[in-house]
Amino acid sequence: MLPNRIFFTGVPGSRWSSIAQTLEQLDGVNTSDHNPNRQYAHGKFSGHKGAYFGSGMEFETYLDPKHIDGPWSEPGGCRIVKSHEWSLKLQTISEVYPDSWIMLVYRPDASSFAWWHEAGGFNIDYPDYSAYKNHAGMLAEITKQNDAILKFAHKNDLTWNYFTSKWVEDNFGQKIEVVRNDYDILVTILKGSR
Repeated sequence: MLPNRIFFTGVPGSRWSSIAQTLEQLDGVNTSDHNPNRQYAHGKFSGHKGAYFGSGMEFETYLDPKHIDGPWSEPGGCRIVKSHEWSLKLQTISEVYPDSWIMLVYRPDASSFAWWHEAGGFNIDYPDYSAYKNHAGMLAEITKQNDAILKFAHKNDLTWNYFTSKWVEDNFGQKIEVVRNDYDILVTILKGSR
């Protein structure tokens, strides 16, 4: 059974958005945060869909429950709550929301930085990346966020895996097709009520 919330994080360019969109196909996931103002397409890829939390964005990274649930227009279901900046608040999230799950996506800094540029870089119009200021600032934040993700996973003895259909079935109890299986992208999850 899915929790009410999955706090979902990965650095810019980690392709975490496509993983989140794959998980949004699961039965019981609430996608009422999707609307035409909250999407970005790039080339043949799906880009971004739904609410993103972050500095200077439509929704800041406040951990108040009403704020967290604010983007969803319909009640119930599991909300996949996405933010790059959750990476810097993982311990607090695990304490404030002990019944929620935390999903981490890891991709090396250089690969993530390169993909973020290919996807549009600072020309991406949703979500807003202006808080990162410039290319050096973006790379520094990618490095800092990835470091925080790895430290949290290590502290909680989490196991990294490739994002595959089998991994989804093992962790979510449902079968869905995972189309992409990039060799340099890893995922892990910390389930609630630990």
